[in-house]
Amino acid sequence: MENELALVETHIVPGIKDELRLSDYVPGIFITISSKKGMKKAINKGLVKINGARAFTADYIRGGETIELYQQSKINQPKIKLKLDILFEDEYLAVVNKPPGIEVSGNKKWILENALHSNIKPSFQKDALPNPQAIHRLDFPTSGVLLVGKTHSTVKTLNKLFEERKIVKTYHAITIGEMNKEGTITTNVDGKNASSEYTVLREVNSERFGSLNLTKLVPHTGRKHQLRRHMAELGNPILGDADYGKEGLILKGKGLYLHASSLEFIHPLTNEQLKINAPLPKKFLKIFPEKYP
Repeated sequence: MENELALVETHIVPGIKDELRLSDYVPGIFITISSKKGMKKAINKGLVKINGARAFTADYIRGGETIELYQQSKINQPKIKLKLDILFEDEYLAVVNKPPGIEVSGNKKWILENALHSNIKPSFQKDALPNPQAIHRLDFPTSGVLLVGKTHSTVKTLNKLFEERKIVKTYHAITIGEMNKEGTITTNVDGKNASSEYTVLREVNSERFGSLNLTKLVPHTGRKHQLRRHMAELGNPILGDADYGKEGLILKGKGLYLHASSLEFIHPLTNEQLKINAPLPKKFLKIFPEKYP
């Protein structure tokens, strides 16, 4: 796969009193990458130039230099034939309904990001990305709403909204066993605090599983496999969870019954309050015929 560098932002250094190392000067000067850690990575990858030449973290800035930030642009990005359900789209962002059984991103060809280009309309904004970018992740077996950025500034703002927990994510799952009607579980996940809220919407008797629950889940943090781990810790694992399910109660061949059903946030450009819903998959409706959400 061929790659070229695409110019993202340019900064002209004003007159400065004392010379500074590039690694100390660049944090905060670019919209696309503002953190010191992020800029250090970009410099080490050769994505920063000073006066047209590759920059290094130890280079000194004295004033008057032109600093350019680039990104790798895939010329022959693999394309996969995957028709996506587009739930929302404008010039700045899109929300797609991710099918289960596919990674969002990675080094493989069969990833969702390689299907975005053919499903999402190009943005004509000045800072449009050459390829739309997924803002967050959903596990391989999880379906549902996935937020995608189409411009550099939108990606930066949406990432900040996620960091500040201003994007509300709601999931629906089918869980196994008797449960309290509602509650909150807070534990450590990989050494970090993790909190999830759950509400049982409906339950049905099951000869094999005892009972099955249609459960609404709202994660207040975003740890890896948080909802799956929290439900397992409650003693009510998610149906079809081969990693955290109870031995003898793992449903095979149907996939994981976990679905990202909605995203709610304020549009970073239009300030419109958005709530984007993805209807429950058919396999949910076979157990609970009423449509949610």
